[in-house]
Amino acid sequence: MSLISSQTVAEHATAASCWIIVHGKVYDVTEFLPEHPGGSKIILKYAGKDATEAYDPIHPPDAITTHLPKNKHLGAVDPTTVVKVKKEVTAEELRRQELVAARPSLDEIVNLHDFEAVAKAILPAKAWAYYSSASDDEITIRENRAAYQRIWFRPRILRDVSTVDWSTTILGQKSSLPVYISATALGKLGHPDGELNLTRAAGKHGVIQMIPTLASCSFDEIVDAAVPGQVQFLQLYVNRDREITKRYVQHAEKRGVKGLFITVDAPQLGRREKDMRMKFVDESGVAKVQENQGGVKKDEGVARAISSFIDPSLSWKDIPWFKSITNMPIILKGVATPQDALMAYDYGVAGIVLSNHGGRQLDTARSGIENLIEVVEALKTRGPWPNPQFEVFVDGGIRRASDVLKAIALGAKAVGVGRAFMYSFCAYGQEGVEKAFQIFRDELQMNMRLIGARTIDELTPDMVDASAIHSHVGLTPVDNLYNTTYQPLALAQFKTKL
Repeated sequence: MSLISSQTVAEHATAASCWIIVHGKVYDVTEFLPEHPGGSKIILKYAGKDATEAYDPIHPPDAITTHLPKNKHLGAVDPTTVVKVKKEVTAEELRRQELVAARPSLDEIVNLHDFEAVAKAILPAKAWAYYSSASDDEITIRENRAAYQRIWFRPRILRDVSTVDWSTTILGQKSSLPVYISATALGKLGHPDGELNLTRAAGKHGVIQMIPTLASCSFDEIVDAAVPGQVQFLQLYVNRDREITKRYVQHAEKRGVKGLFITVDAPQLGRREKDMRMKFVDESGVAKVQENQGGVKKDEGVARAISSFIDPSLSWKDIPWFKSITNMPIILKGVATPQDALMAYDYGVAGIVLSNHGGRQLDTARSGIENLIEVVEALKTRGPWPNPQFEVFVDGGIRRASDVLKAIALGAKAVGVGRAFMYSFCAYGQEGVEKAFQIFRDELQMNMRLIGARTIDELTPDMVDASAIHSHVGLTPVDNLYNTTYQPLALAQFKTKL
């Protein structure tokens, strides 16, 4: 096949005939313009030019090849004739680059809050807004953190804690930490390698990674980056088109994924106002990971635009269907009540995640750790506890090994950590994630010795005092480190005079 010159591509730079170059290939996206969730404006900006640099951070590599009809794949561009869009370096970007160069060394990072502080300083404003935002008044995201401060340890003494072991199993799979990497979307917004930072670090250290549906890297790219025997789970947003979902799930199982975490708390994505105010989609485009959908909100931030395919009709009646299409253990991610925990058990799934989506969905929803106590009591009515056939996980607000130990003592099998690991690679790449693992190990060793638990199995409810967990007002100590990185919401701003 003959190469296409950049001059030929440049002749197709209008809404009536729009060609772009992505990774050295030419695509006719004319008919796709009205359907692009980021609006046609961003594509037209690159019409007739190389759009790879704008495309990469917010699309899986195979998005365009998967979702654009084959007859719109026009061929390869002649690399000697490519005209790239000249990128203007703004004063803001120069300042950001200076901050990147002035980052503290990894040796100076002593806790997970440090990663967040560095990420907040060096991330582009729109990326930080997407990652850090939560719904409405952001009460729940703050409560996720505060809830752990209302639980107090009751340490045991005079036990031989010369050796402590924090390894465990999660859904029968070995894990070097009682922590798994929870799914977070669009990793390339914060680092060119995106989710691959997590995959490579997790493979090196025996930590389990949950692969997000809305990753910047493709599913196969992430799986291909794993080392032999590395355990990975899949987080699933359910598509309106069940055939797409079926193919995706069965492909994941064939590739060796060991658990399916179905997100059940997002029939519609929450209003994340920091993200919405950035008008991210209007200016910079956004990932479209599955099917083209009309009626997409294009002025309410990246979260709304990337979620247009999610099926709000998902219900309990779909659980038997999921069990029929896969042999992977199924976990429902986003359970919040004892009633739904019991229904999940009765429907025969393998477990649940007590989660409020990192505070990004229903604001003033209770924290997962608070719900854990009532859920465990309810599950005890179904048989012996712990139950090897049904595991309970918690995520949201975890920044310390002490948080992990509190959750396990109250009945969680393990915990999910999302933002903290994401901020670690945004700040320092793969090495940042590895340092985050080391921080957890150091804190686990210290805290397990101090509370007198030599293994994860020795963490029991009598080691914690959770009697104040339901008190949402009172003298909870101020979490200074968290409050330092938390960015308060802002109101609408007046236009500045030119």
